[in-house]
Amino acid sequence: MPIQYYIILAACLFCIGVAGVLTRRNAIIVFMCIELMLNAVNLMLVAFSKMHYAAAFATDNASTAGTDAQLFVFFIMVVAAAEVSVGLAIIVMMYRNIHSVDINFLNRLKN
Repeated sequence: MPIQYYIILAACLFCIGVAGVLTRRNAIIVFMCIELMLNAVNLMLVAFSKMHYAAAFATDNASTAGTDAQLFVFFIMVVAAAEVSVGLAIIVMMYRNIHSVDINFLNRLKN
């Protein structure tokens, strides 16, 4: 499968995530859109990793080129899991205090 298909899919996923973050007011949906953007970046990193590994493997069978991006994907997934746990804890506390998950009500937390 050509790399252009992966690039187009990742760009579409990232644009959907950006549109969701900019237009939605529900905190849970905003976090889901951020996760969608992170997964689009992961898809792009894995696609380029596969492309560079195939090119390096054609010249040298013992090459480990292209595995660095897979390490980045692993770290992005770890950071995303930590972000989800902290984000959901904040959302639960926000819901307990103001009985809404609308991010426009966050200005009330300043007092």
